[in-house]
Amino acid sequence: MSPATLRARLLRRPSGRLLLAALSGLYGLAVFCRNLLFRLQVLPSRKLGARIVCIGNITAGGTGKTSAVLAAAQALTRRQMKTAILSRGYKRLRGSREVQVLLSSHNVSWRDTGDEPWMMHQALKGLQIPILVSPDRCRAAEAAIFYYSPEVILLDDGFQHRRLQRDLDIVLINALDPFGGGRLLPYGDLREPLSSLRRAGLLVITHTDEVPAKRLDDVRGALARHAPGVPIIEAAHRPDFVLDIREEHRRRLAHLKGKQVCCFSGIGSPDSFEGMLRNAGAHLAQCWRYPDHHPYTLEEMRSIENLRQGMAVVTTFKDFPRLPEGWQAALSGEVFLLSIKMEIVKGSELWEEALCGRKAR
Repeated sequence: MSPATLRARLLRRPSGRLLLAALSGLYGLAVFCRNLLFRLQVLPSRKLGARIVCIGNITAGGTGKTSAVLAAAQALTRRQMKTAILSRGYKRLRGSREVQVLLSSHNVSWRDTGDEPWMMHQALKGLQIPILVSPDRCRAAEAAIFYYSPEVILLDDGFQHRRLQRDLDIVLINALDPFGGGRLLPYGDLREPLSSLRRAGLLVITHTDEVPAKRLDDVRGALARHAPGVPIIEAAHRPDFVLDIREEHRRRLAHLKGKQVCCFSGIGSPDSFEGMLRNAGAHLAQCWRYPDHHPYTLEEMRSIENLRQGMAVVTTFKDFPRLPEGWQAALSGEVFLLSIKMEIVKGSELWEEALCGRKAR
């Protein structure tokens, strides 16, 4: 049973809600004590010889971190700044304690790195940006500096990782679900209290094109109350193209217009992915949702094949590396990956200046 399913069941009963509230209280106390120990410098935090920019969030679930890291890496490359990326490699299946480097190797499996680093590697091919994968981000940062001498190191999903000092914390806020129900885990989806947003140097509201203007104003107002003085910019996650993975051929989004398609995903924000397909003109006849980072089985692929009725199948770049060996035989016909990019729609100059080291405040 997934954590989300278990929580949904507990929320149906008063005793379950009481249990979740108690667990959230204990979790909140642990977070408070940990942050206090870092603030008092009882717990050590290391400063290394490169500019560290963290891109993270304050809630569990999808805010678009991977797309934001890619956008940041591409912006720094345009500024001709040597860049490296650190990732913990969530749900790596092999070599979980080793530092794995993604740069030019063509034989690295997502099982060695986790799906998100693998996807970033595919998206950044040709830019010579090393991606170092390890749960020990200090060790990975040291390796990055020793072997690649980056000017800027991007720390993927590291807002709660306090052992490595950073020069800038960029926190993403999903406009579709900005504050995780207003409660800490496990009752809600907040990783930390909203007051922790004051540690940020820049706040990015994502998916702004998917909510009404009034909702966006409310989110901005709440952020201004909880993190006064922290600059706020806005971003949208937009479809870029679709990749026919049988032919390894890019197609324009117009290829989906008017098509009856089905889709599947194991990501933090499936609503956004499905909405992008609809906005591209696709008619979604069936959607399958799996837990975030779900490793697919051949049985699941065969089940999709039996139910798709000859329609095209669309999934995400993040899901692709988790398809099982032999998926090509299990899924016939058209199979597409939707490529998504993050665009800064308000505050682009502030975004690039902050990344490069000019003060965002």
